[in-house]
Amino acid sequence: MLADLIAANRKQRDQAIARMVSVSAARVPAFAARLAAAGLDATSVRGSGDVSRLPVFTKDQLLAAQRAAPPLGGAVASDAALRKLFCSPGPLYEPQLAGPDPWRWAEALRATGIGPSDRVLNCFSYHFSPAGAMLEEGCLAVGATVIPAGVGNHDLQVQVAADVTATAYVGLPSYLKALVDKAAERRLPWTIRRALVTAEPLPDSLRSLLEAAVPVVLQAYGTAEAGLLGFETAPRSGLRVPDEVFVEVCDLDSGAPRFDDGIGQVVVTLFEPALPLVRFGTGDLSAWTIGHDQSLRLAGVLGRLGEAVKVRGLFLHPRQAAAALGRIAGLVGFRFVVSRVEHQDALRCEIVSETGADQAALATTVRDQIRAALRLTADVVCVATLPAGSSIVDERDWK
Repeated sequence: MLADLIAANRKQRDQAIARMVSVSAARVPAFAARLAAAGLDATSVRGSGDVSRLPVFTKDQLLAAQRAAPPLGGAVASDAALRKLFCSPGPLYEPQLAGPDPWRWAEALRATGIGPSDRVLNCFSYHFSPAGAMLEEGCLAVGATVIPAGVGNHDLQVQVAADVTATAYVGLPSYLKALVDKAAERRLPWTIRRALVTAEPLPDSLRSLLEAAVPVVLQAYGTAEAGLLGFETAPRSGLRVPDEVFVEVCDLDSGAPRFDDGIGQVVVTLFEPALPLVRFGTGDLSAWTIGHDQSLRLAGVLGRLGEAVKVRGLFLHPRQAAAALGRIAGLVGFRFVVSRVEHQDALRCEIVSETGADQAALATTVRDQIRAALRLTADVVCVATLPAGSSIVDERDWK
């Protein structure tokens, strides 16, 4: 049955894929060149089966393309109407196209019950990262009022939420717990009844804590490059893939789409002809499953491909970390350790200094550079030696 659902899902998107490929190849020369390199002619592409012959396009390849042809690597039509340019760690630049809800988050918000009567506390960052704008556009599309809270200052956020009677929340699940705890500590009214959370795992232990304060808590999944890719319609229901995007779970070795319940990389194709993001490898691992309503669902994010680790909703990559810290005078070596404390990510940077270096000053310099270059806060600890292995160690337990 699962294979049949996957095949039907692909067939439903064939027409949209063929139309997008035809129009995009004429508007975006870099995409036409990619088709040609794979032996494909745009006019011969009839749907998912043809486009799946394209090799998976990785985030590293997108980054290299942007560096070779800044700022967007020739991946956007020259006549496309752009409204904003965002910058994710890398740096990787993401465009916002003109039009309402360009990242398609409205569908997930409606599934959570968020609509015109809601005041939504948006606790995603509005600084460079697209997450805040993504969810704001979705909230506006469903008619909700947005409170652009961003991240930081829990005291102010719970005070504002109480003052304006916020009824809904979008942001990290761990951040929602921090706000619930802060409101209880300050004995402020808590009026948020619905929450759409994303960008980090939602283990049952944390979900249960949140549901004690927020009756409706649903999870969604998306990326900075592609927007919304899946969302719950009920707790623990699996992630429904939006109609306006084509998602594949692909074999980790061959890149071929899977028609079973095995784990593979989430590979996405957008239907936007001005932005032909086609067979883009998100780096996230998932698997197909059958939902409570017998529909095709993603089983959630089951891990990451490669070395990158997501911390508080942002990716941290060893090469990125090395570039940020590699030129600090007096720093011999470092490693990051990611842990989980009270359902919130904790980041520690262990450093080794040169003999005779001022360790306190060096720790301050490293801490400031992590904040400036990686956009993360970390406790910096001086140690005598570092164990062999990766410069990023993930010790989190998501139970």
